[in-house]
Amino acid sequence: MQSTDSPRSTPRSSGPRPGRPTAPRSRPASSGGPTGSSSRSGSYGRSSGPRRSSGTSALRPSRASALEQALTDSAALPLPESPTFTGLGLSERMAGALRRRGIETPTSVQARTLPDALAGRDVLGRAQTGAGKTLAFGLPMLERIAAATGGAAPTPRRPQGLVVVPTRELARQVHDALTPFAHVLGLKLTTVYGGAGMRGQVQALRRGVHLVVATPGRLEDHIRQNNTGLGDVLVTVLDEADFMADLGFVPAIQRLLDLVPAGSQRLLFSATLDRGVEDLVRRYLVDPALHAVTPDAGAEVTMEHRLLKVRRDDKVAVAAEISAREGRTLLFVRTQLGADRLAEQLTAAGVPAAPLHGGMRQGDRQKALARFSDGTGPVLVATDVAARGIHVDGVDLVVHADPPADAKDYLHRSGRTARAGRSGTVVSLLLPDQVRAGEALQRALGTGAVSEPARPGDAVLAQIAAASSDAPAEPASA
Repeated sequence: MQSTDSPRSTPRSSGPRPGRPTAPRSRPASSGGPTGSSSRSGSYGRSSGPRRSSGTSALRPSRASALEQALTDSAALPLPESPTFTGLGLSERMAGALRRRGIETPTSVQARTLPDALAGRDVLGRAQTGAGKTLAFGLPMLERIAAATGGAAPTPRRPQGLVVVPTRELARQVHDALTPFAHVLGLKLTTVYGGAGMRGQVQALRRGVHLVVATPGRLEDHIRQNNTGLGDVLVTVLDEADFMADLGFVPAIQRLLDLVPAGSQRLLFSATLDRGVEDLVRRYLVDPALHAVTPDAGAEVTMEHRLLKVRRDDKVAVAAEISAREGRTLLFVRTQLGADRLAEQLTAAGVPAAPLHGGMRQGDRQKALARFSDGTGPVLVATDVAARGIHVDGVDLVVHADPPADAKDYLHRSGRTARAGRSGTVVSLLLPDQVRAGEALQRALGTGAVSEPARPGDAVLAQIAAASSDAPAEPASA
């Protein structure tokens, strides 16, 4: 796939709209841009031992552009009082579908985002995993497509909505979350991603769908083969844009957005605005409403960080001991081979574990993820890329079996726990030559965690396993 950029799309003209924070209209004068503190201080004690932070929002880098600072500041804006889905602008038909699925009250990100998204305004958003973001962008997209099409059948090869995501797991989860609500409005949707056969995707696109959920590379393949086009797209969503940037998808995203009609609505959700994401915002979003949310103020959201210094020969035994517990455990490694090996070693040690990585067949990946989600396979060994499709509320122990590449990867990995108002434990297994870098990372993130030696049978391992087993596992969230 080529990485050259397409010509810029024609800019849309739009004056500022009152009532919501908006993105700064001019680029920073210097390459670094304006700076400001976007860190949020957690509550850390002075005592030795484990340190806690108030979720991953407390672990953000301390320097930010003016746009990122404005996005961070938007989290302080008051929420609508006693919001209801119909009060926020959703149709009674959609609100009824939500009630039938047990969803009565909008989450914070939904309460903030729905009015602007339903009004057709561009949106730049940030929300922690498990906050209800998929419905925040998906429901208004479905409502707007239904209003525009008037119940008409989809046009072959001409979808009206597009959601671009980084991984096939996330594509499937977005599709599954939106499908029941699309059916209520008489809309059809499909997924398009690599690692799966082309034939079924080609047939769906050529027959026609209203909404496509896609990864960038496979969608470009279909466009080149004239299986679909983007000339009728009314609403485009970029979900987890920062991770797509990490994977090198920014040029592909630019090419896709250049095919979307100028003047159509764009919504972009991203944990950070670095690595090209801010350029996407400034180039393709017009006067976006800014919406960031933090964990609910009333929820006791804490994340415990532990650094265990282990000998190489003890590493698997230590990992097995802290994983042999009630509840879900997610272990991270850097390579596909490492995921396979560690899963086999844990299973041989009496802790049944499954790998999850991009080299597996799609059916095997889905099976491993489904068993992890429903609790029948509660120990999963994943690579960073594959784990971005994991959206499960009941993960209360994350283990960095291999060190993360950088602070951002640490945050993304660790963010699989301490979700939806729950607490969680994050453990890093460090070999002696990794301790200095591991402690430096914790200092940079402000957790205050320091390393402690650990051998098989040590009390600290039983303490970690017991502490992260207090809450029962819960099913996956949409």
